[in-house]
Amino acid sequence: MNAQVEISPRTAGTGSRQAPLPAPAPPGTLPGEAGLVGRDREVRELGGFLRQAMENGAARVLRGHAGSGKSALLDACVERAAASGMRVLRCTGIRGGNPSDLSGLLQIVWPVLASPGWPSAAGRLRALEMLLLDGAASHQGDRSQLPFAVLRVLESVSADQPLLIAVDDWDALDRPSREVLSFVARRTQGHAMGFLLTARPHRTRLAALAGLPELPLGPLTPAQSAALLAARRPGNDAQAVRELLATAAGNPLALLELPTRSEDDFPYVPASSDRLASAMAPGVSRLPSGTRDLLLVAALHPAGDLPLLLSAASRIAGTELDFATAEPAERDGLVVFDGMRLRFSHPATAGAVVHDVAPPRCRAAHAALAAVLAPDSVGMLWHLSQATEGPDPELARRLEAAHRHALEQCEPPMAVRLLRRAADLHRTPEERGRCTLRAAQLAHDLGLQRAARTLAHRALRHPLRPLGTLCAQALTWPGGGPVRLPAGPGSWPVPATAAEQESALELIRLTAPDVAGDPERTEELLAFVDTLPQRPDDPRLLHALATVAPVRRAATVVSRLAAFQGLTDTSVRDLERLGEAALLAGDPLRALDLHRRAERRYRFHELPEPLARVLLRQGLAHLAVGDWGQGGQAFEQSERLAEEHGRRHHGAAARLLGELTRGLRTGTVPRADSRGLEEARRSVPWIDEVLAVGSGWAQVEGGDFGAGFAALASLVAAPGRRTAVLSALVPFAEAAVAVNAAGEARAALDRLARDLGAQCAPLVTARLAVARAVLADDQDAEPLYEQAFAMEAARLPFLEAPLRLAHGRRLRLRRQFAESRVGLRQAAALYTMMGADARAARIAAELRASGERQEGSAPGAQRRTPVRELLNAQELRIAELAARGLSNRQIGELLHLSPRTIGAYLYRIFPRLGVTARAQLAEVLRDGLAG
Repeated sequence: MNAQVEISPRTAGTGSRQAPLPAPAPPGTLPGEAGLVGRDREVRELGGFLRQAMENGAARVLRGHAGSGKSALLDACVERAAASGMRVLRCTGIRGGNPSDLSGLLQIVWPVLASPGWPSAAGRLRALEMLLLDGAASHQGDRSQLPFAVLRVLESVSADQPLLIAVDDWDALDRPSREVLSFVARRTQGHAMGFLLTARPHRTRLAALAGLPELPLGPLTPAQSAALLAARRPGNDAQAVRELLATAAGNPLALLELPTRSEDDFPYVPASSDRLASAMAPGVSRLPSGTRDLLLVAALHPAGDLPLLLSAASRIAGTELDFATAEPAERDGLVVFDGMRLRFSHPATAGAVVHDVAPPRCRAAHAALAAVLAPDSVGMLWHLSQATEGPDPELARRLEAAHRHALEQCEPPMAVRLLRRAADLHRTPEERGRCTLRAAQLAHDLGLQRAARTLAHRALRHPLRPLGTLCAQALTWPGGGPVRLPAGPGSWPVPATAAEQESALELIRLTAPDVAGDPERTEELLAFVDTLPQRPDDPRLLHALATVAPVRRAATVVSRLAAFQGLTDTSVRDLERLGEAALLAGDPLRALDLHRRAERRYRFHELPEPLARVLLRQGLAHLAVGDWGQGGQAFEQSERLAEEHGRRHHGAAARLLGELTRGLRTGTVPRADSRGLEEARRSVPWIDEVLAVGSGWAQVEGGDFGAGFAALASLVAAPGRRTAVLSALVPFAEAAVAVNAAGEARAALDRLARDLGAQCAPLVTARLAVARAVLADDQDAEPLYEQAFAMEAARLPFLEAPLRLAHGRRLRLRRQFAESRVGLRQAAALYTMMGADARAARIAAELRASGERQEGSAPGAQRRTPVRELLNAQELRIAELAARGLSNRQIGELLHLSPRTIGAYLYRIFPRLGVTARAQLAEVLRDGLAG
């Protein structure tokens, strides 16, 4: 950064003190503000600073890391000050150099000394000139007078015209200049003078500014960072945006300067630019060679601990390095110690410190890392591949094997890089084409659309077999539209080799979402799937079956999921695929288990970004089993994570489904949001069906049985229905009974059962059994209820609650009031545990109709029992917490129990106390009596 001097021209009428004050203005209206995305608050505060400076003097310190936008804000403030009639004196520190004494101060005062005028201050100017230029400043005794001389001169200037002193990179000035300027900045009060300084955080240098008002500049939020990228660097694909956001970490300069990653660069080094490197690592070239070697290996292998990095750096240097090697980099603020880990002060600093490193030295660093890492580990093979020049088929085969380990370790981008490098190391065109195609397939599966298209085009330059060619053509199809191939599934050849089987599975994965709405192509795809007996339980195949034929092939999917082995060795992406297949096939409990496994993997590997997607699927599974409390929490967490990581489509889906969950709990239909729905379809393609089913279900919960039955009946009878409607079979039956349409509903369930087949999911079988019991006429009721109660799945709360409610109502109608009240109380407790608030009033009415009475409501009423005689200490504690309004999860956290265990306790507590809702607990506990 070069030193510079900038002053504003003296305008007419400078002898007047009546320069206009800067008026408050909305962000975006001031000079230089157009590019200050996310800095509205700082701009407003600087506007207030300028007004204060012109009225009575003020000082501010803009403090922030390299690239945080300090200079841009200072420039905007300078332009505003000049436009308001202030005179501006500026200086800039020289970062990465060794400035001479008082060079910074000279930038400030030289324009004043060189300007004519101010006869009243001639003596002050002459004294300052002698101190600065006649050598007197070299005597320590006279230098002590320098700050006072500078202060008097600047006071004289501000008396003639309001003055702004703008100091950029104050901490990079020479030490005498820093001392003088900090002295003057503390003495602006009472003069029309403002002092604006920018500085980076520093352990010692900023002590001289202690006590001055600061305006800290933090990183931009993810939303602000995304807005800056969209405005200044449009056209990046989603993956490139995610990588830029992650590496920039809210730093504006990094967002604008970081190059997008190019996998063709060899050997690999983190990306940077000249401007970014000079800002973030200006003095790296002056560090000791051992320190530079340590920074190089740390940039190439950021996951390594300090002893491993020192071992690798010692191999480059040819001498043993110790912990003191890192101290110069730590003093310069390039790295910080995190236990035994060496961490760069900013993610973009890694690229800055190695920006000018020559390729041979990079290859040497990769070779050194390969030598100290565990043999045949993913990291070791990757670094070895970067140190290898020319073809090496044996290493290529090792990289192909390692890519599977990378997938198991939740490192899918590394798996793509391993395959790309393996393709370069193969000798024959056939092997290069096969490996490049596999990299393209994996990149597409990860959402790296641009990389997938590039790799697919590259694969087509090599000889491929028929299915491989079709797959590569599908991958080159531009994003945003359905995949169209010259040949449909009916003409695809049967795969003859392992590579062709892989291409066949990828073709099925790619085309299934588009084929799902076309009956003819669906039949062709299903026929082709049936020709792949060698891979019947491949996650891609199961997911495709659940996508194109969720009802017809549900039994196949569920049975294969039940027999699936090797979950511990399955990649996390395949776990998600299996979970979604289970959800689509009507087995939400298995889906919940699989997505929880995926969540644990991501959390173990500290990968928060995919959690928004995984928690969203967990919420859908909770929704399908009627656990609305857990579902609502999953959707809230998903929406928060989606906002943090810029996944708008997941956030839109979580927001819509969260509103649906609240509607189910309260019995209200959520409002439509067409804009959010369009975005949400990218996250959950079948969300329209989920919302339609949920809206009909919410109408039933709210007591609008006519509308609810009409909505659900049309979905149950729809020829292209998805399994989302299977979760609402019981409320469909309840609504049918309420509107006297039980016969029509029974016929619809019979048709559905025939479509599902005998091998449908056990949970679906239980739903059908409960729905048929609810719909039963007097003649068949008892056998159907006995059959439903005997099923193990019917003991799940979301099935047992409606079953006991319907059975209790039937007993009441048969005037078996005592038995009726037992079942109704159990149903009330279960619905409360599930969070079905809208049911409370209806169940209370059923209980009153069955003879439930409060104490004193009739002569001879039963004596009420003290609560402490009915509950043990743990149950009483849980009841008290629930009465205070705490959720099951909150109670569980206090008592170190799971939310499900708390629900089981409440299930036992409610019937004992004779209550049907949490709201009644407080009254019972206050009285101390139950009955």
